[in-house]
Amino acid sequence: MIKIRNNFAFIDSQNLNLSIRDQGWLLDFGKFRKYLEDRFNVAKAFLFIGLVPENQNLYTYLQKVGYILVFKPTLRLPSEKVKGNVDAEFVLHAMIEYSNYYKAVIITGDGDFYCLIEYLESKQKLERLVIHNKYKYSSLLRRFSCWITFLTHAREKLRRSNKRKEA
Repeated sequence: MIKIRNNFAFIDSQNLNLSIRDQGWLLDFGKFRKYLEDRFNVAKAFLFIGLVPENQNLYTYLQKVGYILVFKPTLRLPSEKVKGNVDAEFVLHAMIEYSNYYKAVIITGDGDFYCLIEYLESKQKLERLVIHNKYKYSSLLRRFSCWITFLTHAREKLRRSNKRKEA
């Protein structure tokens, strides 16, 4: 029997990137895309990311390895920090695409997505909730413990080698 690969992943890139870096390693986005396909039958992976013109090489790389990028305009604060919260776009796209996927894989540790995850679960459209750090994520998400997969366990498989620079 052929596996149907029609699950979609929705990825909070800032949450993913900062959480992984906080644990002292770097994610290989190419390996991660393959992991999503192999482990969760992800046909499309939407990556929600702030648009910063200097990061064009990164965006090109991410598209090359199979992500569909959804950009959020950003603001540069007086402190030089770049601000671009993707939460609204994330939820909106999960609902726009709702009829196009069998199940959703939500990749975040942010409790702001509680209502989306709860809704997907109630409609039997939640495949997995992938959390980056087993020790540091929103306590709101504990309610979904039976759906959680922690990336902490796949660290060696998904870690970026120092040989390649993505951006």
